[in-house]
Order: sequence, then structure tokens, then C-alpha cells
Amino acid sequence: MFQIRRSDARGYADHGWLKSHHSFSFAEYFDPAWMGWGNLRVINEDRIAPGTGFGTHGHRDMEIISYVLQGNLAHKDSMGNVKGIPPGDVQRMSAGSGVRHSEFNHAPNSTTHFLQIWIEPNVHGIEPGYEQKSFAEAEKRGQLRLVASNDGAEGSVTIHADAAMYAGLLDGNDAAELTLNPARKAYVHLVRGELDVNGQRLHGGDAAALTGESRLALANGKDAEVLVFDLAA
Repeated sequence: MFQIRRSDARGYADHGWLKSHHSFSFAEYFDPAWMGWGNLRVINEDRIAPGTGFGTHGHRDMEIISYVLQGNLAHKDSMGNVKGIPPGDVQRMSAGSGVRHSEFNHAPNSTTHFLQIWIEPNVHGIEPGYEQKSFAEAEKRGQLRLVASNDGAEGSVTIHADAAMYAGLLDGNDAAELTLNPARKAYVHLVRGELDVNGQRLHGGDAAALTGESRLALANGKDAEVLVFDLAA
């Protein structure tokens, strides 16, 4: 099964300081057809206005990944981490038994644009954890770079979930393929640009939800940045 979810079908919230598109049901946005996909629970495309951010709040038993597209995301948490997350970095926070954190855009004149991704863990009540790694554009150009996995393979960040996340940059004649297990699910989120996904054209903000498929083929990109998730069903 191959199902396209168009960008304008997502939920949307405008809080003034925060503008957010929700791929799946989140907060006041509820769509029973899109509660998540496999163990992928949240993809929020957030834009934080200058000098604003999320105040200190808590999470439990969730693997949370931040993927910054523009600007810098300032992170501070109850584990003692005080970090800045620039574009190209992938941040993983394992909420486990409980963690509190804040996220802020300290820039006076520019918006911070990032994806907030939640994946349901396969272990609960663990000690909270934090990891952040940088992935150069060259590692993603014309291919899918593993950036998050359950075993930290290929230098990816380690998530406590039966899932893997890849990032790619494709343009022109670039093409990339990924072998899929038909018993699992996959989700393709096009961050920006245009891209053919198994022959179907996607535009920035669009996504494709796959199940029962054995192959993922990406081609004919136009300044495309894409995230691909291999997920437990």
C-alpha cells in the first residue's frame, strides 16, 4: 500500500510565537485516520519566532528527535545539557522515566525552523538520555544517510525504538533506493523541494506512508531534502 499525505492535509496551529504543521494527531488537532504510522507518533514542522520558545515542560517514555532546518534551537534539560542545535545536527532525547526541558530561539531577527519527531520506545522507564551528532551535507548528497537507529549503526544516534531514520539530499539525476521489509512500515517525509517516490511526485511538506512494500525508490529530485523512516508495524 502506498498512501500520499499532502502538505495541506496536515493539521495546523498558529500560536503567534509558534506556527506548527502536524503530520499526525497532536494537541488540539485530532484525525483518527492519522494517529501515527507504525511506532512513529509525531512529526511537527515548527517555526519559532525570534526571542521566543517552549518553556520548561516534561516528557516520559518517548524517543524525541530534533532536526533543524534553519536557525538554531537552544536546548536545556534536567539532565544538565545546555546545547545549541544547528542545521545538519540530529538531536536525540530519550525521555524514559521522566525529563524536563526547554527549547528556545535566541536569535533577535530570524526564525528557527525545525522538525520535532516522536517515536514510541520499545523499552520503558529507562534513565533519560541525550545524544547529538552532526551529519555533513556531503554524507546525504545523492543518497540516504542513516542518522538514527536502535543500535547506533554507521555513526547514527541511538534511539530506544524499533525504527531507523535516514536523511537525503537529492537533485537532478540523483537517485537513491532502500530495500524494505514488507512486514514493516515506512514513512517518507519530504522536507523541501520536489521528488518522485516510487514514481509518485511529492512536493515540500508532502509524505508517503508505505506498508507491504519491498522497495523504496527516490528519483528526479528538485532541491529535495527527505527523511525516510523504517518502522515497526
